[in-house]
Amino acid sequence: MPAAPIQSLTLTDFRCYAAARLDTPPGGVFLFGPNGAGKTNVLEAVSWLAPGRGLRGAPAAEAGRRLPGEAQGRTWAVAAAVHAPDGEDAEPRRIGTGLDGPGGRRIVRIDGAPAQPGRLTEFLRLVWLTPAHDRLFIEGASERRRFLDRLVFADDPLHARAVNAYERALRERMRLLSGEGAADPAWLDALEAQAAEAGAQMAFARARTVTALTDEIGRRSDRPFPLARLALTGAFEQAAQAGEPATQVGEALRAGLARSRPRDAAAGRALTGPHRTDLAVTHVAKDRPAAECSTGEQKAMLLNIVLAQAARLARDPSAPPPVLLLDEVAAHLDAARRAGLYAELEELGLQAFLTGVEPQLFAGLTAAQGVRVEDGALFPA
Repeated sequence: MPAAPIQSLTLTDFRCYAAARLDTPPGGVFLFGPNGAGKTNVLEAVSWLAPGRGLRGAPAAEAGRRLPGEAQGRTWAVAAAVHAPDGEDAEPRRIGTGLDGPGGRRIVRIDGAPAQPGRLTEFLRLVWLTPAHDRLFIEGASERRRFLDRLVFADDPLHARAVNAYERALRERMRLLSGEGAADPAWLDALEAQAAEAGAQMAFARARTVTALTDEIGRRSDRPFPLARLALTGAFEQAAQAGEPATQVGEALRAGLARSRPRDAAAGRALTGPHRTDLAVTHVAKDRPAAECSTGEQKAMLLNIVLAQAARLARDPSAPPPVLLLDEVAAHLDAARRAGLYAELEELGLQAFLTGVEPQLFAGLTAAQGVRVEDGALFPA
């Protein structure tokens, strides 16, 4: 098995942990213990070793340990020794993140030196699935977009920059449209041009990932998971999949934003653009939308999508191997699918962090180390 992407993990004043250290083998760990012991907190700590707000989507200031009576969380830190991308024999690199003070801003360090959060993708690519995704197919489109964009981001780290630029331009545009008096047309033109450029990049990145995922899932018919067909409902993503030039897609978006100024001003939000896209998922064998399938089938389809993305990423020799964070996944799978999940993790040589209430759920996961979690402490089993 190749070297572990994450070789050790250290938590300081993070959530329920005053201090904790975990040495992680190449196959990863399964964390077990009672509800509320702090299992998911370990996965969240790992997820902060990527740009963004982690798997809970919480502000950084909320992740600090807080005792009864304390008004705000403490200054926290998460650090890891990670496999160096320079080669098998290279010394591990140190990456870390945390707050610069109580209630302060998030900082990132690489080998002790300050760094931009985007540089974390040079060392780790994270893909996760949590109980928050259990209602993904029956809730609003925004959660499906967020799920999709996280998959895209693991594939294309520049996608997050395009999403941020697009959302920033739309916010500024709405501020002008919602203000008193007539907005400056020249300034609106400039903001819509920025949104169109970033939005076209978003659309093409999403289209590439969905196309590649659909192909990957189609090759996985021997797995004990229902095959899923993925599609994007947005006109701009569909144009990208149809092969239209990026400049043409961007111009269509710019023109659409310009036309919709009065309508958007009245609605208080932009009504056209890739921020309105939805991810449509269909159970292939039943030819039914995922929302109409059972809870177990939905969970299995989601897991198949996540595993397909991990398998794709694992084949890319130019980037670090993916790390999977699977929170309470095993409890929702029958024995056959649980065995299929463990076999696939080992076949692909993936490092995974899994959680569950009882260690028996992980029987058959021979490459991973068991860790008992109790009252904010970690005990290797």
